[in-house]
Amino acid sequence: MLMKTPPQISRRARRRRLGRLGGLAVTALLCLSAAHAEPKTTVYLNGTPTPVFFNDGDSFRILEGQLAQSGTRLSGFNTLESFGPVHAWGQWTEKELKVIGKQATLNARRGVWRCFSDMNKDTYGRTLWWCPDLAEDQIRKGLAHVMTITQWPGDSRLIEAQREAIAAKRGMWALGVPEFVLTSTHSKAEDPSMPVHYNRLVSVVDGHSHPWPHQNEYKECEKVCWKSTKEEREARLIDRFWLQPQVIAYRKLYDDANIQAILDAFRAGSKLEVVEGGLRDEQHRYDFEKTLKKMKRDGWFDAAASDLEVCQIYTDFRRRFGMNKAACL
Repeated sequence: MLMKTPPQISRRARRRRLGRLGGLAVTALLCLSAAHAEPKTTVYLNGTPTPVFFNDGDSFRILEGQLAQSGTRLSGFNTLESFGPVHAWGQWTEKELKVIGKQATLNARRGVWRCFSDMNKDTYGRTLWWCPDLAEDQIRKGLAHVMTITQWPGDSRLIEAQREAIAAKRGMWALGVPEFVLTSTHSKAEDPSMPVHYNRLVSVVDGHSHPWPHQNEYKECEKVCWKSTKEEREARLIDRFWLQPQVIAYRKLYDDANIQAILDAFRAGSKLEVVEGGLRDEQHRYDFEKTLKKMKRDGWFDAAASDLEVCQIYTDFRRRFGMNKAACL
């Protein structure tokens, strides 16, 4: 799972890619231009077959029954915004990633899905639904990524599907894999009374949310970007190491400089040894090696190596649709 800045592609290869995406964009736009007809998709809502309209790859509006016209938010995963060209990372442009967002919407409309809910709502008043088959299908095709709104990881089945999609460079992962995906930006102007505002970064390894606190007032259509330093990524890798159950009991026995040296030796392929100033005994060596190998398989080392900048064009959520939408959309 390579996450470093991808090599530059040739002009011819880029033209081919743009041509393919252009064709996909035309198809997507032709299909979505009929949105007023609200193409129906059958979704089994808590076991009841119900027609819905997917307005996005991770949300739908219920068309019939007791819940008719109610909005939803599907939990456990996230598709890229399709309301406008707003995402960018690696060699992707905003317009290209918008196409992938449109593809996710079309992919959701084509299936028959089963979703479950205890009828709890999110902060926007939308009912939360869990659609495991849809989530896995979107993620495995590289049309979505795992996401929770907490510090906790996503569903293990979805994480494994994403790991496969990244390895195969499918969809959004074809031209570079960042450490985080920037999924939302919020300007101080949205609510000046709040002392701190947050943008949301989501881990590409396990889907946990990483808050980006700030006090910035963004202008409409401003490009907001996140790029961390190598030192920051290494510090997060060490923090992640100490969250692993097999080594957590050793936390007070090693300082960060010592752990950094052990991580460097592991990366270099050197055998970890019990030496003065290093690992304390054979049991520690065994537990450290086992933990580090698992972290490498899971993708944490690749994430720490990723130097890709992730960006999102800022627009107030009230200016994303209709006649009053922002000019950049």
